Amino acid sequence: MATSKAEELAKKQREISVAEFFEKNRHLLGFDNKRKALLTTIKEAVDNSLDACEEADILPEIMVEVIDMKNDRFRIIVEDNGPGIVKKQIPNIFAKLLYGSKFHKLSQSRGQQGIGISASVLYAQLTTGKPARIISRISKNKPAHYYELYIDTKTNNPKIVKEEEVEFDKDHGTRIELDLEGSYVKGAQSIDEYLKETAIINPHATIIYTNPKAEQFIFARATDKLPKKPKSIKPHPHGIELGMLMKMIQNSYHKTIKAFLMNEFSRVGTNTANEILEKARILPNTKLNNITREEAERLMKAIKETKIQAPSTDAISPIGEELIIRGLKKEIRAEFYTAVSRPPSIYRGNPFVIEVGLAYGGEIPKDKSATILRFANRVPLLYQQGACAFTESIIKTNWKSYGLQQSNKSLPQGPIVILVHIASVWVPFTSEAKEAIAHYPEIIKEVKLALQEAGRQLGSYIRKKTRVRDELKKRSYIETYIPHISQSLIDLLELDESTKILLNEKLKKILEQKRGKVKEVGLKAEDIEEYDETLAKIGRGETVEETIEEDEI
Repeated sequence: MATSKAEELAKKQREISVAEFFEKNRHLLGFDNKRKALLTTIKEAVDNSLDACEEADILPEIMVEVIDMKNDRFRIIVEDNGPGIVKKQIPNIFAKLLYGSKFHKLSQSRGQQGIGISASVLYAQLTTGKPARIISRISKNKPAHYYELYIDTKTNNPKIVKEEEVEFDKDHGTRIELDLEGSYVKGAQSIDEYLKETAIINPHATIIYTNPKAEQFIFARATDKLPKKPKSIKPHPHGIELGMLMKMIQNSYHKTIKAFLMNEFSRVGTNTANEILEKARILPNTKLNNITREEAERLMKAIKETKIQAPSTDAISPIGEELIIRGLKKEIRAEFYTAVSRPPSIYRGNPFVIEVGLAYGGEIPKDKSATILRFANRVPLLYQQGACAFTESIIKTNWKSYGLQQSNKSLPQGPIVILVHIASVWVPFTSEAKEAIAHYPEIIKEVKLALQEAGRQLGSYIRKKTRVRDELKKRSYIETYIPHISQSLIDLLELDESTKILLNEKLKKILEQKRGKVKEVGLKAEDIEEYDETLAKIGRGETVEETIEEDEI
């Protein structure tokens, strides 16, 4: 019997592992080119180290070394003083994609999907054929474990090449070495810039960096205070969709629909649950396994129509205005700094906080557009600036009101660095590469409000600086022409040369005053009147000696 075309096609169909998928689509994870691949690998390793240290209440000390192996090959070494990794978990964490502890947990963290570092291991083995080399130790009383690992892309499982106990000079911590193809170039999207920005937004961390030219840079911590540890929270009803609701109903161990609402969601108490069920026309004691799709749809509609308290912000850990300023001062030499941390807000039921920092003047270039520093959960975003909601918010802010130049639909011009940070339990990135923030109206609104508040403080400083500059300019004029004016008065009024010094000082006092600016220059009204009277006397031709004597009396 002849085989049908459909049967022939069916023989070719098979399941694709996640490792095979990313093996062919590595650009989705930030490995578009050699330069970006080098940066992405270091970023993923450093992010893991920072997260591990903070979860264990350890002040991070991270060593990053990039060794040029020639012919576009580099050895990446990242070592931390974190809590270490238990032996049986080392292969899975580094050589299994989509393996981690944070995907199902609603709390702020740098990593979320369990892809990052294992994707770097995959890229390394694809480009050099060499395994990842990992050392980890959890305690000074425990041995350090060494692994050489590959990823089996067909099964998405770790392939262990070598395993042994070794010496490690830290009581606890983890070290990873990867050989990969890359390209080292300095600039706005370089390793150097990434580590500098990481130091700014993580002022509690010390980072020691050795670049491919064997130059060492130390980014010392600016505070010994660890960030507040975020707590895990339950999903908020306003952040779920129908399919997710039905899945939660199927997987819940609670017996009634009311118990389900009160225990599976945050901010749903007895009264709120009763209100939702009343609007959905469902009895509170309805068995959960009897809920139909139509009832779930009515429940979803009722949730949207019910006013529910905003989710708890215990799950997020903003940096704070003081530490943002410390971070900026540590790495950017400016003359003015300010920061604003907005009150918590929500998008799709997820709590988030927007923070903004500004650095102005000093050594920042004056003839260029503003430098934008974008961060999400304390991680720098170096790519896709134009596609980011933060950039849109900055462009839509009227910077002319705050003393900066700005063309239509463009970034402000001048010596300014603009820092924007979002802290959230689930950051809405535009892609798996986590390079830009999606354009949620709630996020854009909060960023603009924060920028406007910081901008008002900047505008106040610039106006004061302009007034001081004007006063200094005026003072220079006075100092230039006062001697000539006093000499002319002496000649014109036939005064004694001995009065020249007193006359110079008196003229300086007279000419430095501004009527109507009494409060700004710190003078009393009677002082202004006195100087006006002195001018009047000179204008009437009265001798200056008499005037000076009257003033001194």
